[in-house]
Amino acid sequence: MIFGLFKKKRTAAELGEPIGEVTHFFPHVKAGVIKLEKNTLSPGDTIYIKGHTTDFEQKVKSMQVNHTPIEKASKGQEVGLKVKCKVRHGDKVYKIS
Repeated sequence: MIFGLFKKKRTAAELGEPIGEVTHFFPHVKAGVIKLEKNTLSPGDTIYIKGHTTDFEQKVKSMQVNHTPIEKASKGQEVGLKVKCKVRHGDKVYKIS
């Protein structure tokens, strides 16, 4: 048995309000596009992505806007980032404190 491979799933009460939503997924590069609806996002932040079949946590390593790396994304921006699992249109994105 492998311990520590899967993290505990979080409840809606633990997550609070989403900061954004997945708008697209590129399977060939395992990258998702997230539209930020509130707050900011930077490399090093931890996010939680939850949807009908999606449910995982990961650290943001880098982000891009129009193929250009950025250090901070804010409300209203659509950013691309690598994801460790498949994400789907409409999945909610939460920032973990």
